[in-house]
Amino acid sequence: MKIAVCIKQVPGIKDVDIDPKTGVLMRSGVRSKMNPYDLFAIETAMRLKTRMCAEVTALTMGPPQAESVIREAYMMGVDNGYILTDRKFAGSDVLATSYTLAEGLAKLGKFQLIICGKQTTDGDTAQVGPAMAEHLGIPHVSWVSKIVEIDESGIVVEQNMEESYEVVRIEYPCLITVNKDIYTPRLPSYVEMKKTGERPVNVLNYTSFDGKGAERFGLSGSPTQVEKVFRPENNPERVVWEGNDSENTEKLFNLLKEKKFI
Repeated sequence: MKIAVCIKQVPGIKDVDIDPKTGVLMRSGVRSKMNPYDLFAIETAMRLKTRMCAEVTALTMGPPQAESVIREAYMMGVDNGYILTDRKFAGSDVLATSYTLAEGLAKLGKFQLIICGKQTTDGDTAQVGPAMAEHLGIPHVSWVSKIVEIDESGIVVEQNMEESYEVVRIEYPCLITVNKDIYTPRLPSYVEMKKTGERPVNVLNYTSFDGKGAERFGLSGSPTQVEKVFRPENNPERVVWEGNDSENTEKLFNLLKEKKFI
């Protein structure tokens, strides 16, 4: 069985510069980390790898520095890693990102199962995973909170629909996006780090896609127009109250009422 996990490197700090013309985050030189939701996707893949004797491949899209998240995935037990990196991919919105990732997966061969985190902390759209499945022409299930069972032909999952749960069986090849409550992610292993230190991180770029039209990638393939992007304001204002619990409770109640929170 072959499993693919799509992961992403996201800014590790709030103070990120923004290109004033394109509205795109300027990621170069910014301290970054693996998208937290992708840790749950990797853990899910590792659990299924053990159960199904699977081979797991991690795929990310980003600048060359995104190699670090592939290395982290190696330390968690992933077998193979690829970066989709090219200046032609820069500035991609959901449509262009999902198309590029789908093309990358198609280039790497057939995967029975593709696993994504529910969303990323920099975009928060939760749309890339399902859009990838649509580009690939395969079924998909989002908001997966539990793997009920898995066999050679399909997988049964439980979806957290906020106000209800649904149990769904989906046949391979398919894609799922997982919630953060599915498993507790393992820590990167020092033993795996030593074992995989010389393992290559493979690179795919625009030329890897056999002359696909440039209009499908990056800003050219992104119909979404960003009207305005700005940093959230940081308000350090605080109030310290002195007094007993009863007095402070009344003050808090009156403040919440004044602000119309209650």
